[in-house]
Amino acid sequence: MTQQAERWFHRRGELAEDGWESVVDERTPGWEHTGIRVGRLEPGASLDLEGTGVERLIVPLSGSFRVTHAENGEQAVTELAGRPSVFAGPTDVLYLSAAATGTVTATSPGESRFLVATSPTDIVRPTRYMPVEEVPVELRGAGASSRQVHNFGRKEALDAARFIVVEVITPAENWSSYPPHKHDEHVEGHESELEEIYYFEVAPTKDAPEGVDAEHAFGMFSTYSSPAGQIEIDSQVKTGDVALVPYGYHGPAVAAPGYDMYYLNVMAGPDPERTWLISDDPAHGWVRETWEGQQLDSRLPFTADR
Repeated sequence: MTQQAERWFHRRGELAEDGWESVVDERTPGWEHTGIRVGRLEPGASLDLEGTGVERLIVPLSGSFRVTHAENGEQAVTELAGRPSVFAGPTDVLYLSAAATGTVTATSPGESRFLVATSPTDIVRPTRYMPVEEVPVELRGAGASSRQVHNFGRKEALDAARFIVVEVITPAENWSSYPPHKHDEHVEGHESELEEIYYFEVAPTKDAPEGVDAEHAFGMFSTYSSPAGQIEIDSQVKTGDVALVPYGYHGPAVAAPGYDMYYLNVMAGPDPERTWLISDDPAHGWVRETWEGQQLDSRLPFTADR
């Protein structure tokens, strides 16, 4: 792996800190606007969300959780039903305002996993629980570019201060984050300036033979330079890996045959508007036109009864 890739791509556990499997925040070199924390908990175990001045979105990856949170001297408890895995469709989520702190406790049997998307801010938006029924689900693309997007953290769904948070499921053999695109400069009405985090999980398809080891499940992810900066990531990705995209064209994210891919994106930047506007790589943007007339992948949507 090149030094460029080592700076911006991290294997599961390389960013471990204080009981968290991965931590990205404004202390990360070259990083400013976004963050994540990934936690793995045994039943009854907890991790704390300390300090104010940061907005948070708590996303169950597998299992159920109790979140005890405090704001302005008032304490509340929110139960997150969660889901069996990220490939079981959307989950309920909890947005914590920049004035809140909290503790996340695992409440289901076996190991549970959750992710906290973050962004530093002094702007206080109201804490909000979003039940799974309110999560906007979008089936995007067509053919081998079909994927499923959960838009719980976009402006249209969540009154957050700074960040945009979504998750994407890409069925085996399909391509997503494609055509390659960028959002690294502010062009009024055309492109936003947003740094972005990718958190990945990959798993054998539901019809894989019994005994297939999930530890070997993989996909591929690519990022390359734009006028805003030099970057190069061409990596095999597995569950727990994290890619940081400060600038540049990113995509594709490709699910290998036999393995479904999931990733969660956190985006934020210096623009006054919290919006996601992208520019395709001019060399590849024409591919979108080829989707016309193609059918959506019949394996979508992924749901809890998958």
